[in-house]
Amino acid sequence: MPGRAERGASRRPLLGAFFAALALAIASPPPARADPLPAGFVWLSDVDPTIRQDIRYAGLENFLHRKVDGYDAPVCILTTQAAKALSRVQKAMTEKGLTLIVFDCYRPARAVSDMGRWTREGGPPDPQWYPAVERGDLIAKGYVGELSSHSRGSTVDLAIAEAGRKGAVHPACGAPDGGTLDFGTGFDCFDPMSETAYRPLPAEAAANRKMLLAAMRAAGFRNYAREWWHFTLAKEPFPKQRFDFPVTAA
Repeated sequence: MPGRAERGASRRPLLGAFFAALALAIASPPPARADPLPAGFVWLSDVDPTIRQDIRYAGLENFLHRKVDGYDAPVCILTTQAAKALSRVQKAMTEKGLTLIVFDCYRPARAVSDMGRWTREGGPPDPQWYPAVERGDLIAKGYVGELSSHSRGSTVDLAIAEAGRKGAVHPACGAPDGGTLDFGTGFDCFDPMSETAYRPLPAEAAANRKMLLAAMRAAGFRNYAREWWHFTLAKEPFPKQRFDFPVTAA
């Protein structure tokens, strides 16, 4: 019948186009998935998900009282070597019923610039973060750097906490509610009290600093003497290179 002939005729080119497209799809491999991190970098959670993360510059609880440019997610990114070394420290802590807690890891160069601009705006001391120095003097006093080893990807700011327990110590200076052991100050307390060897300290705080220092040294990290929480992998893979990709989630 004329009607059936016309329907059949209209179906054949459509079927032909379908099979041609199917053949092309089979012949063409799917595009490769691009790695969102530069070669040599990993999300710490992919290497050791047991390490607690409290990335301060991705939120409001930091010395700027706002999110820092370049921190699009509260996650820790490190070079592969630094992440593996940190995992070795975590294993040693786990045996003691403790855990590492990281506050900052890789820091984009744009974040360092953001901190510098903010510092140069000036202002009075902040009793929580820099109680004895003017905001405009933070760079000159060495508390905020024009450049940062964090941008090389093998530097980490961290402390130790009791595994499975959060929030016991509330330091007078530095990051609040970190849930860490007593280290005498909180993270990012810009004051001489934060120097690793500062004395006098309460015996417990001094012992905790000594424990963190010994554990990190054993894994190949060196400490920045003015900040008990700041460590850089001694044999870092990018000793002269700074990166500026944003901190994003996996």
